[in-house]
Amino acid sequence: MEIGLYTFGDVGLDDNSKEKIAPHQRLKNLIEEIELADQVGLDVFAVGEHHRPDYAVSAPAIILAAAAVKTKNIKLSSAVTVLSSEDPVRVFQQYATIDLLSSGRAEVMAGRGSFIESYPLFGYDLNDYDDLFAEKLEMLMKLNESEKITWQGKLTQTINNRGVYPRPYNRTLPIWIAIGGTPESVIRAGEKGLPMALAIIGGMPARFAPFTKLYRDVYEKSGHDRGKLQLAINSLGYIADTSQQARDEYFPPYADVMGRIGRERGWGPITRDQFDQSTDPQGALVVGSPQQVIEKIIYEYELFGNTRFLMQMSIGTMPHDKILHAIELLGTVVAPAVKKYTDVNIKAQIDD
Repeated sequence: MEIGLYTFGDVGLDDNSKEKIAPHQRLKNLIEEIELADQVGLDVFAVGEHHRPDYAVSAPAIILAAAAVKTKNIKLSSAVTVLSSEDPVRVFQQYATIDLLSSGRAEVMAGRGSFIESYPLFGYDLNDYDDLFAEKLEMLMKLNESEKITWQGKLTQTINNRGVYPRPYNRTLPIWIAIGGTPESVIRAGEKGLPMALAIIGGMPARFAPFTKLYRDVYEKSGHDRGKLQLAINSLGYIADTSQQARDEYFPPYADVMGRIGRERGWGPITRDQFDQSTDPQGALVVGSPQQVIEKIIYEYELFGNTRFLMQMSIGTMPHDKILHAIELLGTVVAPAVKKYTDVNIKAQIDD
C-alpha cells in the first residue's frame, strides 16, 4: 500500500497561541512538510485547490512544481484539481511540466470540488456542474493519450489537430478521479478504468464499503484489468506520541474548520464528545497514537482493499512543529507497520 498526505494549505488565527498563520508563512511551511515527507519515505504528497480566504493554495501546480525540485522520490499529486472550472489543456501542460521537473512523479487527481467558488470566479454556470466535469475529463484523457488532439467542444474549446506541449517525462500522466460518495461518480471512474480516490471525512467508514464494491464491479464489467485497479482512501487524521495528546491537539483546529463549514451548510457545531467518538476504532477520524493509527488504517484496508491511503493532518491552524513530528511518525513508524501487514496479506492472496 502507498501511504501519504494531502493538504489545502489552511491559514487563519490559531485559537491557542493567537498566532496568525499568513499565506506567506503557510506556503513556506508546506514546502518543508513535503520535503520531510519525502525524506521519511512517504509515497505521495497531494495538494488541493480552493479559492477562499481560509486557504493559501489556489494554484496547486505551482506548489507541486516548487516541491518537484526539492524532493527525490515522493509522488506529487493534486487533491483535487477542480477540473470543471479549469482548462484541460492548461492542466495537462502544468502537470506534464511537473512530471518533467520531478523525473516522472506527477499525478492529476481530478474532481468536481466540494466548494463552488471557482465556478463564478472563472465564468462557469453551476447548472453545468456535472456536464462540465464529464466533458473536461474526456478532453483531459484524450490529451493524455496523444500528442495532437482534434476536439469538438460543447462547453470547452474546439481544437483542430493541434499539438499540446510539453509531453510528460513518462508517456502519460496518472489521472485519478476523486469522489465524495456519489454512485454516479463511482460508476464513471469504474467505466473509464481510472484510479479512484474516495474521501471519508465523516460518518462510519463501513458505510462506504458499497461504493468500493460498486467501483470494482463496474471496473471489471467494463473490461479493465483487475490487476491494475487502484483505489485510495483519503481521511482526516493526526498522530502524536499518545492518543490523548493527539486528540487534544487535533480537536481545536478540527472543530474550528468544521464549525466554519457547518455554518455555511447548516450543520451544528462539533462537540468534543462527537469528535472523540469519531476517533474510535470504527470511526472516520484517523487520530491517535502511532499504534492506534496503524490499527485504523489496517481496519480500513480490511474494509476496502485499498492500494493507497492519504491523510489530511494539517487541518486549520495546526502548529507547524507538531505537523512535522506527525509526518515523521507517519513515515518512520506507521507506514512500515502498515506496509508489512498489507504485503503479507497480498502475498497470502496470491498464494491462495
